[in-house]
This record gives sequence, C-alpha cells and structure tokens, in this order.
Amino acid sequence: MTKFISRKDLTLFISFTAIVLALPFLAAPFGAAYPDLLQRFMIFGIFAIGFNILFGLTGYLSFGHAAFFGVGSYAAMWSFKLLSTNAIPALIFAVIVAGIFALVIGFVSLRRSGIYFSILTLAFAQMSYNLAYSVLTPITNGETGLRMALSDPRVLDRMFFEVPAGTPVPSLFGATLSGWNGFFFSAVFLIATFFLAMRITNSPFGMMLKGIKSNQNRMNYTGFNTRPYTLTAFVISGMLAGLAGALLVVTDPLAGAERMRWTASGEVVLMTILGGVGTLVGPVIGAWVIKYFENIFSSFNNNILYNFWSFLPEGMQSTVVYISSKFVGEGWHLTLGLVFMLIVIFLPGGIMEGARRIGALLERISGRTRSRSELKPTAAE
Repeated sequence: MTKFISRKDLTLFISFTAIVLALPFLAAPFGAAYPDLLQRFMIFGIFAIGFNILFGLTGYLSFGHAAFFGVGSYAAMWSFKLLSTNAIPALIFAVIVAGIFALVIGFVSLRRSGIYFSILTLAFAQMSYNLAYSVLTPITNGETGLRMALSDPRVLDRMFFEVPAGTPVPSLFGATLSGWNGFFFSAVFLIATFFLAMRITNSPFGMMLKGIKSNQNRMNYTGFNTRPYTLTAFVISGMLAGLAGALLVVTDPLAGAERMRWTASGEVVLMTILGGVGTLVGPVIGAWVIKYFENIFSSFNNNILYNFWSFLPEGMQSTVVYISSKFVGEGWHLTLGLVFMLIVIFLPGGIMEGARRIGALLERISGRTRSRSELKPTAAE
C-alpha cells in the first residue's frame, strides 16, 4: 500500500505549521507582531494558495478571483445576520456559495483559454462588483456595505441560546474571535489549506493539471477531456477564495463591494508571482510580503527615518531621509513596484527561486569543503 504522505512532504508540512504558529514571535523583530495584521497574513495566504491551484497548476490566469472573495464575504455576513454569530456555519455557507458561483463562471470562462479566459474572468468580476455596488443593494447594502446589527434575526442563536446585549460579534461557540483567538483560528485554516494544496499537487489529479499546463492541446489530441479537470481546479480555487473572504469578515465584520474590485484580483496575482508560481510556500510568502508593505512599511514616517539614519552626519542624514521618504509612507507602492520588477527580471521563479539558488550555492560550498578535507593528507601519511 502506498504511503499517505511522503517523508519529504511531511517534513515540509511540519516546518510550515511550526513557522505559522511561531509567527507572533518571528514577526516581532519586523514590527508586525499584531494579531489583526497576522490574521490578515493568514487570510491572504489562503487566498493566494487557492489562486495558485488554478494559475500555478493549470496555467489559467484569472483576473476575477476577487469576485469569489467578495461573494464569500457577503455569504458569511448573511449567515451571521440570519443564522448565528458562530463562525463555523458562516464559513461553510460561504464556501458552498462561492463554489456554486465559481462553477457557473468557470463553466462559461473555461470555454476559452489564454488571454481570452483572463478577459472573461475580469469581465465577470467587474459585473459582480457593479451588481454589488449599485444593483443588488437590498442584498449588499451598496457602497455602505453589510454589518451585523442588534435587529438581525439570528434564528439559531435565539432558538438555543440567550442572545447577549450589545453589538453582535463573530464567535466560536461563545469565544470571541478577536485578537489572538482570531489569529490562531485563521492559522488553523491556513495550515489545512496548505495541506490540501500539497495533497492536490502530488496527487494524480495534480499531475493531470500540470500536464494541462505543459501542453493542453497535446492532451486534447490524444482524446483526453481536460475540461472537467480545469473546471474542478477552478471551483476549488474559488471555494478557497470564498473561505478567505469569509475569514476576513470574521476579522472585520463588514462585507463591502470594494473587496470585489479588479485591484483585489490583481493583488493576488502579484502575491503569487512574487512568491513563486506553482510552488507550495511561495504564494504564502508573497502574500505576507505585500501585506507587510501595505500595513507596516506604509506607516514609516520622517521620525522613524531620522532614527534609522541617526548614525549619519547631520547634513547627509537630512538628504538621505528626504530621498528615502519617497519610498515609504504613501510611496510604499513605489518600493513594492521596484521589488517586484527586480524579482521578475532576476528571479522569474519568484522568491522561492532565490531560496533555491541560495540553497544550491550553500550545498556546492559545503561539497567543496568536504572534498578539500578528504583530499588533505593526514599526519600518518
């Protein structure tokens, strides 16, 4: 009987789990050890992993994944309002609704490939954004967005529990999901999503998806029907995007149309390319880097820069602070753009390609060291 998981995959999974759970300590030196920010690291890591299952394995570049992200947010919010403030039913409902939505859009979009597929997904995402923003206002509450309110029915809560006074907030069987509770709750789902992606990548289904990416026409010419595989990958990817959107509602109990804009779709593309398309860990790293830039690097001001460059002479310090201030704060997009440009030019495989190159270099250095030690004559000789 074949092994359920190889030793290499088990080592990778354990290492990834340890890093995720230790992130509150690992992020402290970088000034990012805040539960709300780390929770976003987890959420957008799930979003990027889900997108990578479609783009990284099949080669289909979607510019409309924000639609599933937003649909998951709205579905979770309606679950909170109608059923219960418990997060579990909301997440299940969001994944199901996002999966059905992805099935419909994927069935139409996957009739085309290449740039035509990308344009179709972008069109569907923009249609979804406009519907949420102005047409379906009784469901989405338009530009204001949906929030939980005291007047919400919350049928299950009122049926089995005594509804507490005050503004309702998402919870897990009575425990609020704010602060570190929310971080570890989201971390469990990121770890589970990573395990799912790892199993898909190394499964026969994943091999089929890689074959489609390599040469879909050749597979079609052999009589192999690739559409069920690409559609399944599209639906799984959309469901994980819906899960990420629902978890964001747990963090920030607001479902708004802005989460469905094309810029959100472009952001997850950047995350995946920056970390490494087709890799397991790369999209998560890319998501963390971009969210760090957005939330921490963008908050740097002149006072922080003066303290950072305090070792320079006074005249030089002012000049260096003036120049560097253009790349932080409101100019953080400029720095991110430069980093992305350097990655694409020198490391087309993303950050993970850089890690592989460093690993190969260290291995060569250690190999040369061992060879020299073996060739060195001993005292007895």
